[in-house]
Amino acid sequence: MSRACAMLLLGTIFLSPVAQGADDNYVCKDAEGTWVLGNAGRDRCVTRPKSVRTGDSRPAVSRGPSQEATFAEVKAILLAPSAYRDHVRKAAETYKLPEELLHAVMAVESGFNPFAMSHKGAAGLMQLMPGTARDMHVNDVWSPSQNIDGGARYLRILANQYQGDLTKTLSAYNAGPEAVRRAGGGVPSIQETRDYVRKVLVIYEKLKSRNAKG
Repeated sequence: MSRACAMLLLGTIFLSPVAQGADDNYVCKDAEGTWVLGNAGRDRCVTRPKSVRTGDSRPAVSRGPSQEATFAEVKAILLAPSAYRDHVRKAAETYKLPEELLHAVMAVESGFNPFAMSHKGAAGLMQLMPGTARDMHVNDVWSPSQNIDGGARYLRILANQYQGDLTKTLSAYNAGPEAVRRAGGGVPSIQETRDYVRKVLVIYEKLKSRNAKG
């Protein structure tokens, strides 16, 4: 994609009106006691959904998105409908997570590159650390299906641990549960983590808004 084309798409994304209520998330429990996140299936709620506005819960960071974040948003908007769609759909159904959330995490973690490797050793689409991959029963981190399944499984475990709090779930996915514990159960004072949570939430909300419009 040329830079000019990307910037044109960028303008379309930021100037398009967001559907009313698109920034709303909720948490509730289904009949099996599983936490339901975002728009993963409000009809499954057996407890009263608790509304959570991600706009209010995002970490306090600079509101001006970096170029890296905005290009990640463009890429997510363009690729999410087809990027590893079957694997994402299967993992979302298995672990009762919104497909948009998995796409958003993938967009920020790896830019949809199945061979991405961080300097810390995180690998693949969902950037799994070796220990996490092992714990999530991922034998081949370079396999898109296994990597997405492992990342989704880990997100579900964290979502259960933090009672459906998406901000804490994403913070722990990025920095680890221990960092969240040291922060008193909140978002760690780590700029990388605060930026990460903001980027994922922004992309997640944009994907939800687009899908809601059909």
